[in-house]
Amino acid sequence: MAEHYTLRLPEGTRQRLADRAGRSGVAERALAQRYLEEGLRHDAHPLIHFLDGPSGRRAALVGRGLDVWEVVATVRANDGSIKEAAEYLTLPLGLVEAAVSYYGEYREEIDREIERNELEYEAGRAALESGQQALRA
Repeated sequence: MAEHYTLRLPEGTRQRLADRAGRSGVAERALAQRYLEEGLRHDAHPLIHFLDGPSGRRAALVGRGLDVWEVVATVRANDGSIKEAAEYLTLPLGLVEAAVSYYGEYREEIDREIERNELEYEAGRAALESGQQALRA
């Protein structure tokens, strides 16, 4: 259940929020809620920021082209070794640790993103196989 919370905004902030909401096609209230939630998450995990993409909003490493789910999947693929994942991804160890720390707090969210990616990968593999069979026919 959502909690009600009222606050006063500095002059001009509400208009900027309304303008941004209009450009992004998101309700003003939903955008404000997203900004607040993501701001709190970023404060707790300063090496994580949030990006829009084809699959929606997602947590990503600041200054790198990698999403948190990609880093976590790589750690898993390296038998849970953060060090080996960092070497494979050519990332500083601290960035991989930051992704794993975020994962610890938002595990369900990241697990859903990993699962979605695996399903998309399997669908792509099936399409490739189908295309290859069609070429051989």
